[in-house]
Amino acid sequence: MLQHLFTLIWNKKKQNALLISEILLSFLVMFAVFSSLVYYYRNYKKPMGMDFENVWVVNFSNPLQTHNADSLAQFYEMLRGTLKSMPLVQEASFSSDNVPLSSNTSQGGITFKGKEIRSVNWYTVSDSYAATLNMQLLEGRWFTKADAVAKNAPVVINRSLKEKLFGAGPAVGRSTGDGPGDRKIIGVVEDVKVKGDYAVAGLGMYNQIDTGYYQSLGRMLIKVAPEADATFEGHLYKTLAGYMKTSNIEIEHLTNKRKNINYFTLVPMIVLLIVACFLIINVALGLFGVLWYNINKRRGEIGLRRAVGATGNAVSAQLVSESLIIATLSLIIGVFFAVQFPLLNVFDLPAGVYISGIILSLLFIYGLVLICSLYPGKQAAAIYPAVALHED
Repeated sequence: MLQHLFTLIWNKKKQNALLISEILLSFLVMFAVFSSLVYYYRNYKKPMGMDFENVWVVNFSNPLQTHNADSLAQFYEMLRGTLKSMPLVQEASFSSDNVPLSSNTSQGGITFKGKEIRSVNWYTVSDSYAATLNMQLLEGRWFTKADAVAKNAPVVINRSLKEKLFGAGPAVGRSTGDGPGDRKIIGVVEDVKVKGDYAVAGLGMYNQIDTGYYQSLGRMLIKVAPEADATFEGHLYKTLAGYMKTSNIEIEHLTNKRKNINYFTLVPMIVLLIVACFLIINVALGLFGVLWYNINKRRGEIGLRRAVGATGNAVSAQLVSESLIIATLSLIIGVFFAVQFPLLNVFDLPAGVYISGIILSLLFIYGLVLICSLYPGKQAAAIYPAVALHED
């Protein structure tokens, strides 16, 4: 029976070649779609690693127009104390421009045991940064004022960088590089998804703000009480404007920044889904039309089979089997190309993402082919032998 089906498919190889190409293209598109969906879903299921609710971002410029680092440090410390004295302000911290849930990025590389590790996110923050975002400390401690005079500059790294450098071993007390003057790790924090719910945290390294950095400082995170409203935001703005008279001030909410960055992350996925839907609809209509055309062209053959004793279910099963075999030939080629992605570590994604994408794509294509072939198969089973032979 199987040999007979292959013979029928081979006899119509030109007609089936186009169908095989359509199914192959559909599989590759669905592989990209499902791999992306699995990747985003896995990222979404991971915790944020911080509390972004009721955290506001203040953007400003250097209000003193001075290059004296000590004067700037004293000025900003007094500003933080003024804000902390406000009844609805729970915590305040200065930060580099790459605050969480923003489009700003600052990356660099480190050399560890002769191996260069790239795409490390660098954050320059003050001592109250972890408390402002309620970050989870996994090992060691956060910065203190005493670290400002340490011989080796202290750093805090996130869990992903710790596992990259030391695996399951401890990280506190060790250095991030090979030289004697390299940074000393004093703590490890949980990964923070700074680019939204659907992005990976990446490798992260937190550096303490020193007096030389105050000249380029322009971001502040303020954690407010849940009852803080627009009225308090206006009061906060007036306080900041009165303290920094020559500065341009803008207040943003991390909740709103989260919505925006999630939106821009999902836009490419939505576009890909729309394109995939149109493609699948076209393939489904094409497959349905080809099977319908085959039934009309093979009415004499079907009638003869029915006349010699074939049941309607057997005729229907033959047409469905032919469709599934054609789909299998396409999918064998498609899987060959798809498995290259985890083998070659394309886009540096986990192999499980690609494997899940392959499995879901296979199930989807087989389901699509089965659905498109059931009704034409049922129509073929309803052909009466006498009518078909008379028409032939």
